[in-house]
Amino acid sequence: MTLLPVILSGGSGTRLWPLSREHYPKQLLPLVGDDSLLQATVQRLDGLPGVAEPLLICNEDHRFIVAEQVRALGRQGAVLLEPVGRNTAPAMTLAALWAQHEGKDPVMVVMPADHVILDGDVFRATVRRAAALAEAGMAVTFGITPDCPETGYGYIQRGAALAGDSGGFALARFVEKPDRATAQAYLDSGDYLWNSGIFVMKASVWQAAIAVCRPDILAACEAALARPQADGDFVRVAKEAFAACPADSIDYAVMEKITAGVAGLPAAAVIPLSAGWSDVGAWDSLWQVLPKDAAGNAHRGDVMLHDTTDTLAFSESRLVACVGVRDLVVVETPDAVLVAHKDRTQEVKQIAERLKREKRGEAQSHRKVHRPWGTYDGVDAGERFQVKRIVVKPGATLSLQMHHHRAEHWVVVRGTAKVTRGEEVLLVSENESTFIPLGMKHRLENPGRVPLEMIEVQSGAYLGEDDIVRFEDSYGRHGK
Repeated sequence: MTLLPVILSGGSGTRLWPLSREHYPKQLLPLVGDDSLLQATVQRLDGLPGVAEPLLICNEDHRFIVAEQVRALGRQGAVLLEPVGRNTAPAMTLAALWAQHEGKDPVMVVMPADHVILDGDVFRATVRRAAALAEAGMAVTFGITPDCPETGYGYIQRGAALAGDSGGFALARFVEKPDRATAQAYLDSGDYLWNSGIFVMKASVWQAAIAVCRPDILAACEAALARPQADGDFVRVAKEAFAACPADSIDYAVMEKITAGVAGLPAAAVIPLSAGWSDVGAWDSLWQVLPKDAAGNAHRGDVMLHDTTDTLAFSESRLVACVGVRDLVVVETPDAVLVAHKDRTQEVKQIAERLKREKRGEAQSHRKVHRPWGTYDGVDAGERFQVKRIVVKPGATLSLQMHHHRAEHWVVVRGTAKVTRGEEVLLVSENESTFIPLGMKHRLENPGRVPLEMIEVQSGAYLGEDDIVRFEDSYGRHGK
């Protein structure tokens, strides 16, 4: 049996603003431990026999960061790019079709990239039991054993216990997020589990099920994958065909129809999972899974606490001090500070949505912006000038480009830069500088074995990132 980890990495995580941003969402962040949530998900099945390299589904904006984080683990998985978001059912359909090329039919373990599972051994043991059911043709999901009347999750009602030692139950029905009284009744009954969003089934089983339930989704995905295009580490599908695909979730598209008894669908099972699971949907749920001190505080970075209890405090760039407070969330980043009561962290999404409506940059990007060649950090800005700290990875190359509205001064502070200025190519070493006039074609490369660090001072009438005309690019980015 081959197990294929299918990792869905399309979320935005707006309730975890200001750490999670549109261009760098929560699955790419190391919120619990040193690895990002995505990296932890990639490694989640390690140790099980027959595990293939992962198949990741992500969008265009995150592709380089996703590929870089997977490579940092020494892994080589395929990355399918969604040209537009269409929810989880089309994403899983793309994965199932791709998984079956060359006559293969693996058991897919479909996992969101932004969940936390603290007990990996329990999770892998549960996957092993689920895979045996999936190999026999069943569609399996995991239900999280609830420990409180949570109103923020959907629930799964379990039916009769299955024969054998799988620990599974027939899947009776999915129910929407309940009010508190209903959630308490679910908890008291013992027959309801939280919906984890994790699914285990053979690729062919999902394809057959989606063909019965949503043939329009299957047809659109087949058209999108009819002529896939390799683009470096990525696989691109036909944009127009996939954009025409209806949006739907795995639950609505197929799993609820199984419980409704629609003919021609596989049997479905739910296996209870108690492995320290969290979808880390908001700051209060992150506080719950993090280690805490004797006063119930979880903190990271340069934080000082005095007479403070049950508080989450994160610092990225400066000292954060909390005195005489309780049940707060305090999150500092170089360009934003969040202070919220722990019981109202779901409402952080409204701040993120307002920032987006007002077209403020804090909704999309951090001050430090990741690019396929490295990073840049906006250190200072004023009228007609901007200062950035640029770090270029060893061997990386920026595009051959020019700007209509700005000139640039480059000062190398570490490493050696290979600089193209018009027809001239020169090496610029530490404590040396060069000047790029407005309108001149130029390129920056790092020919060395250590990161290249430099300070860039831009000056001009317009300093936006869209003032870039690319002539050549190693990463497939063209035009402006």
